[in-house]
Amino acid sequence: MNKKIIIDGSYGEGGGQILRTSVALSAVIGIPIEIVNIRAKRDKPGLRPQHIASIKAVASLCNANVDNLRVGSDRMIFTPGKMRSTFLRLDVGSAGSITLLLQAVIPSVSLSKVDAELEIFGGTDVKWSPTMNYFSKVVLPAYRLLGIEAEVQIKRRGYYPLGGGIVRVKIKPAKELKSLNLISSENPLPSIISLCSKLPRSVAERQLKSAKDHLSNHGIDLKDFGVNVEDSVSPGSSILIYSVGEQGPFIGGDAIGEKGKPSEEVGREAARLFLEEYLSNAPIDKHIGDMLVTFLPFTKSESRFKVSRVTQHLSTNLHIASIFTKCQFSINEMPDGTAIVSIKPINTNI
Repeated sequence: MNKKIIIDGSYGEGGGQILRTSVALSAVIGIPIEIVNIRAKRDKPGLRPQHIASIKAVASLCNANVDNLRVGSDRMIFTPGKMRSTFLRLDVGSAGSITLLLQAVIPSVSLSKVDAELEIFGGTDVKWSPTMNYFSKVVLPAYRLLGIEAEVQIKRRGYYPLGGGIVRVKIKPAKELKSLNLISSENPLPSIISLCSKLPRSVAERQLKSAKDHLSNHGIDLKDFGVNVEDSVSPGSSILIYSVGEQGPFIGGDAIGEKGKPSEEVGREAARLFLEEYLSNAPIDKHIGDMLVTFLPFTKSESRFKVSRVTQHLSTNLHIASIFTKCQFSINEMPDGTAIVSIKPINTNI
């Protein structure tokens, strides 16, 4: 048995990202972990239901033993078994984020050189996590550039508080993982997808018009745009603005409707977030950066990419990846706030 790695769960941003990345890398490398001080700095410290769902998902895939897995627990031991190809039904619980669960599941499956089919129940478009459209239209194309193949089908939307979303996922083994060299790229004209469920179509149309007007005021034209009315258990809406090319960039801004929040404000919020990324001239947005870090220590050569801004999630994921893989990394911040991240693999034997 490999020696156990102890992870300080309060490091950096001290949130669920540490848990998701740690259990994914533990499953891939086959090293037991103990995570202590889980979310110690948060108002509600310890494990929350959505974190438990991600840990259980990875544990089911690799037949892991997990000790002390309960709500409020400040420490947990995860002892992975062998990852296997499988079909699983997973329930994140109510409106727990499906996209956050996928951030743990996709690396653990693809890097383990197996495949998996999943049917996941939970929230598709909820606060504090990427929307499902952002994951599908921005994250997955970035993964594909690295050789990570995953497909998602959104069968039903899930919003706060009831959830009830259904997403089907197919993950293929990563046959050849490619390093990333993406410092600059030409930005394609952006596209917009505005959607609502169990609400008048006019909600999505107003979100779209507001976003289009905000972009137009900044001199930005659109490639295309669309309005969708989709099935769900409870009312909700979201909007995504994105600029993505096959070789980059990978840029998106999304926003979610809430009770009492005007549709026009939802559209403007997404437009403001998108513009912040689009005008930075960095080909990787601040959210994609930390999601790529999990894969890059396993490539054969050094990776370099430019992000619009260094987030705590990015710094934390680099730290966790270096503990597991001994990779070397550097962050070179520019005067304009962008940064070039370098990751040099040391041991890529999985």
